Amino acid sequence: MAKRILLIGGSLNQTMMMHQIAKALPEHECVFTPFYAEGVMSWAAEKGLLDFTILGGRHRRETEAYLRRHHLPVDFGGQRGNYDLVVTCTDLIVQQNIRRKPIVLVQEGMTEPEGLRYQLVKDLRLPRWLANTAATGLSNAYEAFCVASAGYRDLFIRKGIRPEKLFVTGIPNYDNARQYLNNDFPYHGYVLAATSASRETGKLHNRLAFLQRALQVANGKPLFIKLHPNENFELAMLEIKMIAPQATVFTEGNVHHMIANCDALVAENSTVIYTALALGKPVYAEVDVEQLKRLLPLQNGGTSAEKIANVCRYILALPERKRRRVMRRYRLHLARQALHS
Repeated sequence: MAKRILLIGGSLNQTMMMHQIAKALPEHECVFTPFYAEGVMSWAAEKGLLDFTILGGRHRRETEAYLRRHHLPVDFGGQRGNYDLVVTCTDLIVQQNIRRKPIVLVQEGMTEPEGLRYQLVKDLRLPRWLANTAATGLSNAYEAFCVASAGYRDLFIRKGIRPEKLFVTGIPNYDNARQYLNNDFPYHGYVLAATSASRETGKLHNRLAFLQRALQVANGKPLFIKLHPNENFELAMLEIKMIAPQATVFTEGNVHHMIANCDALVAENSTVIYTALALGKPVYAEVDVEQLKRLLPLQNGGTSAEKIANVCRYILALPERKRRRVMRRYRLHLARQALHS
């Protein structure tokens, strides 16, 4: 019997992942929504105060445009209800109207290092979104968590996530890097520096030092710089003119194709590093590259969406009694959090 599944998008990457999963579930009724929140955060998003997040701004516009372009059925905020399953790429916020539904969480990409904010969130039970993707998985609100690799499974277990909830499936958009070798990007023989939107999301970042390092890595080769779509282009261009005026700058274009054709990648903490590693490119980053090699998403020829769809089928097939036990444990978990907050 066909089931109703709500798939929650967010960034364009997340929304594309949800679409691929839905296409692998043709026997069910799949409905989409952009990411949403409730209460004060919903009000703040409506006022444009959260445009730097997946609740608004460019992320929301791109998601809505993608859903329209592909003529996908939309239920904003899942208001129509009666869903048998929810699939989402983040549990930093778990919306009230899905908390009694079985949830499949899908890893969206690289998780951030477990710094001070992560420790405060975990030790003091602060809102998970304060730690950004470092806190992914900590909600315990889901029945299954589909992760990128065995390395990530080990990392999430170390964070305290229950092993029986973790499924190593690979993740769409990062499971077939070789496809990017076939591209129409006309340049070769350059060093690519891929920037991030760290500053726009409240993180410390020394852009001038980053550009100087990119110049050192290039060492006379052409330097191409791909700006992150969510950063302040005007400020970034001023910095580039100051430090690397000879660099070629791109504000648009497929960064994976640029990586496929480059000789080396200079980056911060960005999921695009995985594309470079999967293609055997030298990577110079502000994170432990050897650790990232251990975490590298499965390269399974683009079959992750089907593997995640099979996990969804498994959760849908669970007896109702077992699902209820899982949800009781989750509500107990919420009650304990409330007592300590």
